[in-house]
Amino acid sequence: MATERDWLDEGLAVLAGQGAPAVTIEVLCERLGLTKGSFYHHFRGMAAYRAALLEHFETRFTTEFIAVAESSEAKLERLLDLVTGKGDAAGLEVAVRAWAQQDPLARAVQERVDRRRIEYLSTLWRRRGGAEPETMARLLYLILVGAGHLVPSLTADELREVYELAVRPCGRS
Repeated sequence: MATERDWLDEGLAVLAGQGAPAVTIEVLCERLGLTKGSFYHHFRGMAAYRAALLEHFETRFTTEFIAVAESSEAKLERLLDLVTGKGDAAGLEVAVRAWAQQDPLARAVQERVDRRRIEYLSTLWRRRGGAEPETMARLLYLILVGAGHLVPSLTADELREVYELAVRPCGRS
């Protein structure tokens, strides 16, 4: 028997690999080897599932990332580890953004996620004593968003190099 989280994790995998239109009950049931009855045991329908999926995305890739970073002494560095360490995250980020262009609920969640992430980056930069925290936060976030659209994708090491260059004080190498 699959848990609600199993259904949501599988939905994120489908979303990352094939986009929002591919996230259907049939595809999810086939991938999990389960019946529609199992799906309906956890969700009242596709609309409820998609809302839960977006909430799950926000929790796993924003709320949990912030919580882990906050538990570390080197918060920004820990956040960079999380961002560059998730192999499927780039595809998922692009897929959610594409979905947000077509769906008002996905757009509202994406706007909230973007705002929260940028606010957190700004807070981290301010704590470090960095100048222009809001601008730097947008720069760091734009690196993540833009990197997800490169073909071929940057490796985790290449993305980390870009981040390290961005946060390096001027004149230091």
